[in-house]
Amino acid sequence: MMEVLSGVLLLLGTLFILLSAIGILKMPDLYTRMSATTKASTLGIGLVLVGTIVYWQDFGIASRALAIIVFLFLTAPVAAHIIGRAAYFGDVPLWEKTKINEFGNTDEDRANRDV
Repeated sequence: MMEVLSGVLLLLGTLFILLSAIGILKMPDLYTRMSATTKASTLGIGLVLVGTIVYWQDFGIASRALAIIVFLFLTAPVAAHIIGRAAYFGDVPLWEKTKINEFGNTDEDRANRDV
C-alpha cells in the first residue's frame, strides 16, 4: 500500500514539474514564466520528496526531505519576488495584455520613480 501511495505522490510531483517546464515554454513574458515555474516546481518537488519519505519510512531520510521542503517553501517565493522586482526595475517589458501594474503604468510614473 505504501508503494502505491509513494508512486502516486511521485507521479503527481513529476506532473507538476512537467507543467512548470511547459510554463517556461508557453508563457508570454518573464513574469508569468517565473510565476508558473516557482509555484508548480515548488509543489512538484515537495510532492516528490513526500513520496520519498512515504516510500523509505526512515527518520534520517524524512528529516532531510522535510528540511529541503521547508527550505524550498521559504526561499522560492522570496527569490521569485526579488528576480521579478529586479526585472521590472531593469525595464523588462510586461506582456501587452497585462492589466494591472502596481508600480505605475504611465511614463510619468516611471519618470518620477527614476528621480
